[in-house]
Amino acid sequence: MEPFTDLPRVRSDSVSSSVSQGSRSKMLLRQRLSQLLTCIDDMSSDDEASEEVSRTLDEAFQLCGRFIPTDAFRLHIVTWNVATAEPPEDVTSLLQLDVQPPADLYVIGLQEVNATPVRFISDLLAEDAWSHVFMDTLAPRGFVKVTSMRMQGLLLLVFAKQLHLPFIRNIQATYTRTGFFGYWGNKGGVTVRFSFYGHMVCFLNCHLAAHMNYALQRVDEIEYILETQDLDLSDTPHVRDHKAVFWFGDLNFRIADHGLHFLRSSINSGRLNLLWNKDQLTMMKKTEAFLQEFEEGPLNFKPTYKFDRNSETYDTSPPRTWFGFTGKKRKPAWTDRILWRIKPKTFPSEDEDEKASTSSDEGVDEYPLLVTQDKYTSDMSYGASDHKPVIATFSLELKKCFDTPLVHVSPLGVWSADQEALLNYTVQEDFLSSTWDWIGLYKVGFKSAFDYETFVWVREEELPEINEVIQLHVDKDEIPLLSGHYVLGYYSTNMKSIIGLSADFQILESKRAVMEGLVPENINGLNQ
Repeated sequence: MEPFTDLPRVRSDSVSSSVSQGSRSKMLLRQRLSQLLTCIDDMSSDDEASEEVSRTLDEAFQLCGRFIPTDAFRLHIVTWNVATAEPPEDVTSLLQLDVQPPADLYVIGLQEVNATPVRFISDLLAEDAWSHVFMDTLAPRGFVKVTSMRMQGLLLLVFAKQLHLPFIRNIQATYTRTGFFGYWGNKGGVTVRFSFYGHMVCFLNCHLAAHMNYALQRVDEIEYILETQDLDLSDTPHVRDHKAVFWFGDLNFRIADHGLHFLRSSINSGRLNLLWNKDQLTMMKKTEAFLQEFEEGPLNFKPTYKFDRNSETYDTSPPRTWFGFTGKKRKPAWTDRILWRIKPKTFPSEDEDEKASTSSDEGVDEYPLLVTQDKYTSDMSYGASDHKPVIATFSLELKKCFDTPLVHVSPLGVWSADQEALLNYTVQEDFLSSTWDWIGLYKVGFKSAFDYETFVWVREEELPEINEVIQLHVDKDEIPLLSGHYVLGYYSTNMKSIIGLSADFQILESKRAVMEGLVPENINGLNQ
């Protein structure tokens, strides 16, 4: 038997998605047997022990014989306090684009994005510089921006592989201010949540109160955010109602008690473990029940704050004086963190438990979501800020609740700007459709749902019936003149997402392109 020290860190619903189904069953069996031993120790009579032993063994062997088909997806999360800096030209290392297997989802949380009044207003009118850099980097690799949320300096971006777009639904974003008694958005949290193949997941990017002495205030702020953010769906009205929550950002927790010399000596010698017990977030988790629900990987990377810019050297700035008070160098700290939470199982009452004990599916989620952290690190190569970015990658193993798009859409015949084009769409399942829905023509490598070449409104007279084939025309003047590869996407205004995508198809080069001088004229095989 493999030693227990080799097992990954697991929660009640967390197992590694990199192991085989048989290995997962063995791991779950070990958990059940461990529970069995605990039950035996806790039982007050032989009869009670016998009954509990029998039931737990039944569960364990059912798990070993059960096969739940699952798919594995990779999630890449970045958090970075960019300290109002402009984005670097190259974010390839930050996104680990050359790592295999590639990610399916990218979630990027930034804090202190430049939010001066003029800059903030201009960013509202057009995408900010940071969004542009990530879109320009990810779009050529087949990733599309699903959504984003901005609250002053807080920015949250979500990207997905194009093939996943029809299965990302119920997108919603919100924010909570905690700066200046809740009236100012320099601190707080921005949230994006959505259904991923039917599983409700939530991403929360926070920037909490600064300075060593405000640990309790930071705890109060995140508790306030978790309790007060309202979301629309009745089964997931709050953050902690989601099946999986990923919480990250500049949480601003510091390393208590130790002096600057001891901190730097421990870091330079690689003895980071000497600092863990005095990390404020680790300390707070021992006393705050709601924080104990969140998991975090080991802090095996150097503290990510505070650095001299464009260097890997911790703060060397000279003491500063404000109104007669002398400042001091900032102590290194793990201010930038990524945590996750799996929704705890709801245990039945004794009466319900007795009734359910005859079911072969007792305690088994028909659509499980299993989360494993594969990597937790920082990237010291980026120096634009006094913080270093933190990266975490996860395996999400889940059974899809559905794998059919809500709408099927496809081009008909030849597409060229020399003639009117045709397309078909069919609603395959009932959803809250609208005559404000539209079908966009996207060039392969498009950046977001609004990065279309042209679009047509869906049928206006009446909403479609299920499986009804509807044909639409696209004016030839709206079709690109040059050849290229494109897709059609059905955008739902109510769901705020693309819920149907066609296969790639080619638009042929138009004769008008030659007439307008966009391409050279070909005469006798020669370009003139």
